[in-house]
Amino acid sequence: MAAVKAADAVYHVDPPRTGKMLRELLYSAFYCADHTTHFYVLSGPDFIMGPDAPVAERNILGVIHKVGLEIGGKVITMRKYGHAVIEMIGGRKVHPCTGVPGGVSHGITEEQRQEIERMGRWAIDFARFSLKLFDDIVLGNKAYQEMILGDLYTHRTYSMGLVDDNHRVNFYDGQVSVVDPDGVRIGKYKPSEYQDWIAERVEPWTYLKFPYLKKVGWKGLVDGKDSGVYMATPLSRLNAADGMATPLAQEEYEKFYAAIGVKPVHHRMAIHWARLIELLYAAERWVELAKDPEITSDNFRTVPTETPTEGVGIVEAPRGTLTHHYVTDERGVVTRANLIVGTTNNYASIAMSVDKAARSLIQPGRPADRGLLNRIEMAFRAYDPCFGCATHSLPGEMPLRIAIFDAGGIKIDEIDRG
Repeated sequence: MAAVKAADAVYHVDPPRTGKMLRELLYSAFYCADHTTHFYVLSGPDFIMGPDAPVAERNILGVIHKVGLEIGGKVITMRKYGHAVIEMIGGRKVHPCTGVPGGVSHGITEEQRQEIERMGRWAIDFARFSLKLFDDIVLGNKAYQEMILGDLYTHRTYSMGLVDDNHRVNFYDGQVSVVDPDGVRIGKYKPSEYQDWIAERVEPWTYLKFPYLKKVGWKGLVDGKDSGVYMATPLSRLNAADGMATPLAQEEYEKFYAAIGVKPVHHRMAIHWARLIELLYAAERWVELAKDPEITSDNFRTVPTETPTEGVGIVEAPRGTLTHHYVTDERGVVTRANLIVGTTNNYASIAMSVDKAARSLIQPGRPADRGLLNRIEMAFRAYDPCFGCATHSLPGEMPLRIAIFDAGGIKIDEIDRG
């Protein structure tokens, strides 16, 4: 989606309203499927099963065993419906191919529209159910509340996220809003202006880049107002906005900040809560778009006529702000490209979170067991990272290893996922 928006800019073409709506409709359904996967499959076991549960139980099967087959069926249905919409509009469930410069390659029929609306209404109910489940299982557990709101997983950084003209959260379009650690909006930028705001630092010990706010500067892996480190996550999108653009999600947004008692929220475990609020917003937006009379119009593409040059496209990936920047020759062949993906934005924050968790949890006399390792993993799992995207490499495994050294620099223990 970021790529096709960059292609619009490269070809100097503005898609018609129906083309934009079909893109956003596909994207809203994708968000529902993706956020569902992360909460129930990737992060949910930490809370539903507990961080000390055996690794064989800390997975989706363990979750289903604990909460019931009915909930497992709901999760499967949500993913099924999300991918069904992606396939209808995008041509296939994985790597949809409908996006073209100036719009989309085909529209939808009235029969498809009705089916999409029906699935979207079910998705709204599922999102509300998920928020209730989170409230009962996680917020209703004092130990989990302390984990979410305690200092262990907290960092005071800048936050960013796309907002519409009313400063409400938007995944597909708008300007990037940036707020400081106190919640003061320091500005907004258009996709074409991202290089005025974001700089990228390279370190010799990693394949990932460290983006930071150019207007603040790089102070290293530290938080605070003087550090240019920022967060781009579901939580940061809520922090950077004035609210949600749909009514039910707005209610949950208000409940979220009222419960925590401060805005912006810097507790990284609260990203999970924010993710479910976004799930509800995506489902509501899905239905809003499906109900629009123009969604079935055949005016879904404006054919480009200008010579391609250069363009930038930005969307909110579930993991964070996603920027694609292309420069082409007169034939539209890319000659230079730069991508800042969601996880890359958060690399500094992830490194800081892992470091703080490890230093806080590894204590004299405390066994270095898998429960301790899992609590350290939770420090980065909240960010829903895609290191394959961020490094452009797919190792096929997550070789997490922690070495513990004494004050004299002698290694005294080592634990890993194996």
